[in-house]
Amino acid sequence: MLRNRPLPVLVVAAVGLALLVPGTSANAGPVPGTGAALAVAARPGTASTVPDWRMQSSARATQSGQVISGPAYSDSGWLTVPARSTVMAGLIANNRYPDVRYSENLKQVNAGDFKVGWWYRKVFSADPQPGVNTFLKLKGGIIARGEIWLNGTKVAGTDKVVGAYPTHEFDVTPLLRKGDNALAIKASPADPQSDLLIHFIDWAQLPPDRNQGIFRDVTFEPSGPVSLRNPRVDTDLPLPSLTSAKITTKVDARNNTGQPVTADVTATVAGQVLRQQVQLSANQTRTVTFEQTLQNPQVWWPFQMGAQPLYQAAVAVNVGTAESDTASTTFGVREVGSGIRGSGRQFTVNGKPFLVRGGGWASDLFLRTDVRYIEDQLDLVKAMGMNTIRLEGKPENDELYDLADRRGIMVLTGWECCSKWEDYDSFDAEDNRVAGESAESEARRVRNHPSMIGFMIGSDAAPGADLEKIYLDALKRAEWNLPVISSAKNIGSPQLGSPGMKMDGPYWWEPPVYWHNKQLGGAAGFASEIGPGATVPELDELRKFLSQAEIDKLTNYNATQYHLSPSSTFNKLTFWGTALDNRYGKPSTVEDFVRKAQLANYETNRAQFEAFGDNFNDATNPSTGVIYWMLNNAWPTLYWHLYDYYLATAGSYFGAKAGLRPLHAQYSYDDRSLSVMNTGLQPANNHRLQITLFNLDGTQKADETRTVTVAPNGPTKAGTLPQPSGLSTTYFVRLLLKDAAGNVVDRNVYWLSTKADTLNYGSSTWYHTPQSGYADLKGLNTLKPGTVTSTVSTAPAGEDRQATTVTLKNTGSTVAFFVRASLRKGQGGAEVLPTQWSDNYVTLWPGETVTLRAEYRSSSLGSAQPVVEVSGHNVAKRSVS
Repeated sequence: MLRNRPLPVLVVAAVGLALLVPGTSANAGPVPGTGAALAVAARPGTASTVPDWRMQSSARATQSGQVISGPAYSDSGWLTVPARSTVMAGLIANNRYPDVRYSENLKQVNAGDFKVGWWYRKVFSADPQPGVNTFLKLKGGIIARGEIWLNGTKVAGTDKVVGAYPTHEFDVTPLLRKGDNALAIKASPADPQSDLLIHFIDWAQLPPDRNQGIFRDVTFEPSGPVSLRNPRVDTDLPLPSLTSAKITTKVDARNNTGQPVTADVTATVAGQVLRQQVQLSANQTRTVTFEQTLQNPQVWWPFQMGAQPLYQAAVAVNVGTAESDTASTTFGVREVGSGIRGSGRQFTVNGKPFLVRGGGWASDLFLRTDVRYIEDQLDLVKAMGMNTIRLEGKPENDELYDLADRRGIMVLTGWECCSKWEDYDSFDAEDNRVAGESAESEARRVRNHPSMIGFMIGSDAAPGADLEKIYLDALKRAEWNLPVISSAKNIGSPQLGSPGMKMDGPYWWEPPVYWHNKQLGGAAGFASEIGPGATVPELDELRKFLSQAEIDKLTNYNATQYHLSPSSTFNKLTFWGTALDNRYGKPSTVEDFVRKAQLANYETNRAQFEAFGDNFNDATNPSTGVIYWMLNNAWPTLYWHLYDYYLATAGSYFGAKAGLRPLHAQYSYDDRSLSVMNTGLQPANNHRLQITLFNLDGTQKADETRTVTVAPNGPTKAGTLPQPSGLSTTYFVRLLLKDAAGNVVDRNVYWLSTKADTLNYGSSTWYHTPQSGYADLKGLNTLKPGTVTSTVSTAPAGEDRQATTVTLKNTGSTVAFFVRASLRKGQGGAEVLPTQWSDNYVTLWPGETVTLRAEYRSSSLGSAQPVVEVSGHNVAKRSVS
């Protein structure tokens, strides 16, 4: 993400590591006692993952690695931490601090504790067998650098184990003992400006340890004379035909001995068995290739275009009659391509143009892996209709890609800005080596996932010729076969040329019309990271991480908010608050502030995604992609998210969800045109679009119905909005899209003004374009009280799943505006999270009925019964069960 000023140094309090502060842990606790037992397997093809660690500061564990890695060394007093645990994550798991998500508790952490190395230690048992080789594998780097010791012997030092992403493999066969063994890893202090690490820039207050430690799995992997590594599968479709696919499966066979070996390699791919006999000279590594043609393959698609079938490729190698090793991977039959269309990069999937409408992903601030939490997030992403996530310098662990494969969500990976990664002038020989190792390791790790769509070797800058070559050579070694992009900004590199990306902002509030204009971040080309900034959650959520005094301070737009950003550019609500006051009227209370925040978040988020959809087929300067900045939060914040840290969905989420519906009737704020967006590959024939305009008092001012046949994979124009006379300053538009049978397949309500929002582009900064005039939506404050009745029913929806249906009916004489339903754990209970709502924040006219569906885990209720709480902008809160 673009930055042009340094970030402030984290202010810390002197709180020693020995202090145990009572309070709520910010994560599940560690394994009790000294940890789980680990017996390293001796059977070839059976990996043993270190299940947890004992962790201690080198300021306390002052002995050498030779001593600490001795099996008899006493680690009494050390902490037991999870298998993937940065130092800070381990301390949090051991309740060393109060809830670091709440208020300013993070300031209590003493950053001085992370100026020294930290030791990780694991005692394990082994039973080495003749002819079996055991390899120690690091599935990622050690942050910032690692020193590896096993049974008193140094395996590798900080000159070898450098950076967050390079994987490493060491033959530790000679070092293993029968019985007890000990592995010790020392993680050096971390500084993202000095090494190629992970940095959270201005996404949240920064982790005090700067993510020092171990964040990916460490495994022991045995094999016989021959090891199998890097299984990979490429699929080739004879586009546009999908009736067959050429499947190429490769694996690297490595002779671990000093003698020639004959190896029998068997691959079972998509149900077919293929065999080869391979001759390997002493210590030779050779790539074994299998080719086959698959007739009538099940083709993998992004979820809005089709299904997500996955195939398995399993490889085994025998030497003589004994199995020596195994390897496997999943893959999907699909092809991804890209090119420049207009000014933007156009991706294609299986030959079909693919409009990227995605969001920027934030890993957990302390790099903790909670698979269910990631799964819940991706379920919300898919339910929202978002088709892509972008990883800027936070390539996740394997589980995210597996889940994305199964959900049909595309993933765009690459490096980050604002750290060593783009301080190109400072690179020395070691940096070049680590950069290449990082690219090769990450590309090998994720290349087989059908959800992958591309690799960005730069974010806010593009590497020069020498570093570009290092990256491209590394990707070639990994046999990366997807698009490679020079930068997320409009900066090309010598070999790759133009990225077809733009990074012109904004990162702060803009009105809906901004997105329809084709200037700066408006809907033209591929906008790699843009968004309207502040996304204030509902009041229940604010109370989870802010004190009452901090909540009250939100209405002071010039006050620094700790839960915004450490950057002075984004630590106040200034622009956002000014627009809120001018458009909706200054909030009278905090409750009024939160209510109006949902309106502002909803309308601009909807417009951002609608605009990029509407201009997808523009003849001169089409929109080809947009990444909303950001999708989620690493830590609870008041900006840059579509759902909050606790997975609550509010105005920001449902505005985006409305704009991303698969078949969607929409309005363009710039030219008052109407269109229907279709994200599927089939046309929607003989549909009708009903357009109704209402004054603020509910008086109907226009009502038209137009027949429209909606083309696939793009927008179809449907005329312009009627312009009747006598409209109130604030008025409503309702769009109802009906199928040939008359069923409503999409419902979209706008609140508009006869006074337009206007923009002062000449005074734009990299993060904001100021407004020169504001729409007048203050009439919403004068709506008469509305009356809504609700009926609720609940039924099972799968294993540990149930669904609650809420039917809302406006029984009053005025509009019921922006009505929200939330699911509660019993009367007056906490909100059930996560919950997937079919829709929310809906507007109903007298006599109208809308049905909403909420799906959630049954176990989330505990012993309580589901209760639905209904409230609206002019509808009093009430509960229904």
